[in-house]
Amino acid sequence: MTLRPDALAVILGMAAVTYLCRAGGYVVLRAARPPRLVEAMLRHLPGPLFVAYVAPAMAAQDLAAWMGAAAVVAVQAATRNLAASIAAGVATVALARGAF
Repeated sequence: MTLRPDALAVILGMAAVTYLCRAGGYVVLRAARPPRLVEAMLRHLPGPLFVAYVAPAMAAQDLAAWMGAAAVVAVQAATRNLAASIAAGVATVALARGAF
């Protein structure tokens, strides 16, 4: 398989823009402290982003997937252990779908 020069240029260009966006944010935040409102928004942003990714995917799933999601939330709330939460969710879905 060969890589066309124009495709390589586009890939490298996108990589450069992505890097500059990330690096630029570090440079700006190092030079100037953001207002407290911006700091609070950035601190709370991961949760809503996760929900925005997961909610549409879960809307199209069956009961087994919802049971798995409930197991993940319950185990995470009880143990604060990500690996245990994932294992509980996978096991719940597998059992609900009759994989074992």
